[in-house]
Amino acid sequence: MRLREARWQDLAAMAALESRCFPHDAWPEQTFWAELAGRPRRGYWVALAAGPNASDEGMGEKVVGYAGLDVSGEVADVMTLAVDPRQRGAGVGAALLQTLHTAGRHRGALAMMLEVRADNRAARCLYDAHGYATIHTRSDYYRTSAGPWVDALIMRKELR
Repeated sequence: MRLREARWQDLAAMAALESRCFPHDAWPEQTFWAELAGRPRRGYWVALAAGPNASDEGMGEKVVGYAGLDVSGEVADVMTLAVDPRQRGAGVGAALLQTLHTAGRHRGALAMMLEVRADNRAARCLYDAHGYATIHTRSDYYRTSAGPWVDALIMRKELR
């Protein structure tokens, strides 16, 4: 796996992965275009893994994760972070999150904030392991396919 800044050529793959990871409230490809256009305040990175046609020139790589950051002054926001379900547990999310922390520090942020579904156990474990703490709960914030709505947890991490 390798990480690099996202390019416009990655946006269709990012949107397809978004639909697999967040089927109830996925961002459409147009949103990714707008996010990428928000540079330099916004930054996006992709995690790439070798596909079946991989070569020494990096051809055949596929997007297996992505993450986005918004920096506004001393607080940076994790806009999104997604990992292909088949790649979870392999360190992709941790590498992307660390990239966001580094970029936030580089751009002058002293803290990071994010919002996560209360029922997203894998994401919560990732954020807990990297020093995020829940500072607020938004009740009944996310839709579900059936049943009750799900809370959103607002989390914060001080960058040191």
